Amino acid sequence: MDIYHANFAGLLALCAGLSAAQYRPSASKQKSSDNSSADLKEKQSNSPQASQHSFLLVYALVMAADWLQGPFLYSLYTEEHHVPPSLVSTLFTTGFLSGAASGYFAGSVADRRGRKAACLFFCAACALSCVATVVPSVPVLFAGRVLGGVSTSLLFSVFESWMVTDFHNRELARGGGDLSRTFGTMSTVNSVVAIASGVASEWLVSVTGTRKTPFVASVVLLGVAFWLISVQWDENYGDTGDNKATIKDQDKHITSDSKLWTTLTNPQVLALGLASTMFEGSMYLFVFFWTPALKSAQTTTSALPYGLIFASFMASALAASLAFNIITEWQVVRYSTLLVAILATANFCFFSSIHPKSEQSTFWVFCLFEATVGMYWPCTGYLKGKLIEDGMRAQVYSILRIPLNLFVVVVLLYTGDGEASSSVFSLCSKLLLGACGALGMSLLKSGAP
Repeated sequence: MDIYHANFAGLLALCAGLSAAQYRPSASKQKSSDNSSADLKEKQSNSPQASQHSFLLVYALVMAADWLQGPFLYSLYTEEHHVPPSLVSTLFTTGFLSGAASGYFAGSVADRRGRKAACLFFCAACALSCVATVVPSVPVLFAGRVLGGVSTSLLFSVFESWMVTDFHNRELARGGGDLSRTFGTMSTVNSVVAIASGVASEWLVSVTGTRKTPFVASVVLLGVAFWLISVQWDENYGDTGDNKATIKDQDKHITSDSKLWTTLTNPQVLALGLASTMFEGSMYLFVFFWTPALKSAQTTTSALPYGLIFASFMASALAASLAFNIITEWQVVRYSTLLVAILATANFCFFSSIHPKSEQSTFWVFCLFEATVGMYWPCTGYLKGKLIEDGMRAQVYSILRIPLNLFVVVVLLYTGDGEASSSVFSLCSKLLLGACGALGMSLLKSGAP
């Protein structure tokens, strides 16, 4: 067993231990009547009328198709297609710009034309993106990135929208269904699928000898998902919202705009938005630069097991997510304090990666950063839920993502190639340190949860 297999095995053992620790001993001390009620609810949630197995299966397939591509996209461009690093940066930038541009209209089109149709379109667009990615032609590669950006926007909007509307349309709550349980299951499925996809992509490349194979496998999974959506899902739509507004409606719209502005200028929301921009922007840049950074720390000429390394990163994120559940269940620390600690740890990771000391130390620092990612998502989700009203949640979330996309695009354009990982990590470290200070002064002093 080589070092990366041993690392991965150790991380999986950690995940298993943290998963077992999710169950508190006090759970067995419930009254018998409570146990009967819980058993009844569990039976109801597994009944056919409350089943969401069809959605979860499709969700697993489309996420697997997405995760399979991640570990080998950069190396496919540079080592098989022989694309110059500066052009690789432009390709990634194109994907971010495409995703940002399509994100503003993808949801509204899905609401009008149907979420099932949008999910089917995602499968087709993502499959075409995979096909275009394996063709060694620069114009075709750019077309693949444009389709990839559109696909990403759809993946993180229309599937969840379809699931929530379907849950309400079929009144699954009456049959024992629980929407929060579905979201929790989705998170677990995503983490497990990511780990399995990393291992599978590494195996496919080792067997076939080409980095194109994971993209071909993604096309197959997307085809299966397309078929399942076609035959098992019902169509649903969003609110059409005709514009026949009365004077009262217009006054309400003005009031809503005022509340939106008040929310956006709230110091706590501004601090949280700054933290999100810096952390998520650094996360996207890490996806682009971890491969060349790890290669630069390598002392041998052997090929790095990208899929296995990626699976290790995902195992680190899963372990942190499981640890987050334990921390919050026992109320060890406030969410705002935890977020500051997450930013500080991410800052340490990037600072330590500026001048890597060895391949293994760099690998474990990157695993630590992925652990901060695993804790970041549920922590910020809770804080946003407390600080932002439901009536304007989607608007505020969209507006807060604008500087994020601009940040990533500007940095990619500025650096020009994947060999500039040290300078990018240095920039991320400084920005995270500033965001950490701003968040600490705003959220902690204001008594945020």
